[in-house]
Amino acid sequence: MTIPSFAAIGAGLAIIGAGLGIGKIGSSACESIARQPDVANRIQTAMIIAAALIEGAAFFALIVALIA
Repeated sequence: MTIPSFAAIGAGLAIIGAGLGIGKIGSSACESIARQPDVANRIQTAMIIAAALIEGAAFFALIVALIA
């Protein structure tokens, strides 16, 4: 394997990790809203903030993997 293929593996792992993390956040938020519909706005706000943080970390990991 050459150096560019290691970068592709790193980038792929970063994207897979972000997808799994956001999927877990979404499923947990849906379950929480189903249990307590009256606090749906607060749950949705927290979910969006957490998803944005995960996307930022994944983007950073993607850039580092492609530079390395």
